[in-house]
Amino acid sequence: MNKLDKAVRTPPGTGTIHTLGPIIHNPQVLERYQNLGVKQTDGSKRLDPADVVIIRAHGIPKQVQENFERLGVTLIDATCPKVKKAQILIQKQAEQGKHLLLFGERDHPEVKGLISYATEHTVFESLEEVKAMTLPQGSRYFLAAQTTQDRESFTAIREFLLGEIDQEMTILDTICTATKDRQEEVRILSREVQAMVVVGGKNSGNTRRLAQIAQEAGVFTVHVETSDELPWGELEAFERIGLTAGASTPSWIIEDVARALKATLG
Repeated sequence: MNKLDKAVRTPPGTGTIHTLGPIIHNPQVLERYQNLGVKQTDGSKRLDPADVVIIRAHGIPKQVQENFERLGVTLIDATCPKVKKAQILIQKQAEQGKHLLLFGERDHPEVKGLISYATEHTVFESLEEVKAMTLPQGSRYFLAAQTTQDRESFTAIREFLLGEIDQEMTILDTICTATKDRQEEVRILSREVQAMVVVGGKNSGNTRRLAQIAQEAGVFTVHVETSDELPWGELEAFERIGLTAGASTPSWIIEDVARALKATLG
């Protein structure tokens, strides 16, 4: 977002500033940029060479980036460094003729970008799905994950595949450390509270996973985008309430939810 803010303050081109899809998965942030004149594009509409395109934190497919480069628009790469690293690692393995096994959400923009760096790839969303798969014989495989995936689930998938594939399989550690730490914090906090409030965009994969982890820990869990969505009638039944937020949730929204909880529930 710092790169987008800089482009808004000092436009690097004379045309319109676009983001390819949402810059991050947070509706309140997107509304703020829309009010500043930033538009979204899905890449299907031809842009003017004078336009500026911000590559979002999730990254974009390799072919889409090449199309923009041929068009001549000004490209500003705001891909998360962790996602960029995953793209590079995947490309290096794929160039050796290996088949990518990717643990991630098929329809997530980050995943669509990651698989664009591997000609042969298989995407799966759970260990159960992996167990039901029939992998092509004679291929060499490497395993990676969407950067915001749950590390415990990835470890279980890795151990299963190592027992199934009768040849050496390269394992790429592509899960973001900050994501891993936040998930572990939620696991610990869930043991100390009776309810958990998770703040962040409803379409944010890493935020949804935090809510899932809290739910699996057995505590009452609500996922809200703003303080207006807090279910006071249900939360009033609990004395100890935990608060966490997704990586893309702005600090001002988190602080607003925290103030609302303290003011209403003490």
